[in-house]
Amino acid sequence: MPDERPIVSALTDAYTELARLIAPLAEEDGWRATRLPGWSVRDLIVHLLGDAQRALVALATPAPGPADRDAVTYWAGFVQTAETAQPDNRQIRVVRSLAVAHPWESLVETYTETTAAACTLAARTRPHDLISTQGHSLTTDDFLSTLVVEAAVHHLDLTDAGTRPGPPASALHLVRQTLDGLLGHPEPVGWDDVTYALTGTGRRALTGDETRKLKDDAVRFPLFS
Repeated sequence: MPDERPIVSALTDAYTELARLIAPLAEEDGWRATRLPGWSVRDLIVHLLGDAQRALVALATPAPGPADRDAVTYWAGFVQTAETAQPDNRQIRVVRSLAVAHPWESLVETYTETTAAACTLAARTRPHDLISTQGHSLTTDDFLSTLVVEAAVHHLDLTDAGTRPGPPASALHLVRQTLDGLLGHPEPVGWDDVTYALTGTGRRALTGDETRKLKDDAVRFPLFS
């Protein structure tokens, strides 16, 4: 049997660690705040479940070529502007209504089962097949990279709610690659992976010294959110 593709291993690591993070939480933990303003732990798990469900649909939905996004350019549509800097209250209300409707134990179990299924399906795909998601076409491996990045960033959102440990190194490495790709070159500040992930996605503000080191690139932060 051939070795598992690195991107499939990274997705499995990211989803497995998120499931392990969530599993021991009690129902009352579900209403604790996360790094995302206005989002509780329960809200974020519902969002993550939706992402895993989207993965199942996308991996089973072939797309005609050519690809119009890759693992980096996919995120160009998620750049924060002055108009989008505030929390999307409508999105939060929709997610909250779903979060309230899900019994806690069922939500955790469904998330664990769905992410495991997504990893199994991902392992059966071919790296250069095209899939369709959110109005775009990507290769399978580029799509899997976006799933890993999103899982890693939201894992960090959950750790701010008092849960540990953080995302696996393989997932954080892909976040770094994505942020460097959006920036156009390796970041010059010397951040560790977690700090870069938090700063590059707007979870952490730039310091004055970091702004000086970034020079003209400072105004481009966050690179996606």
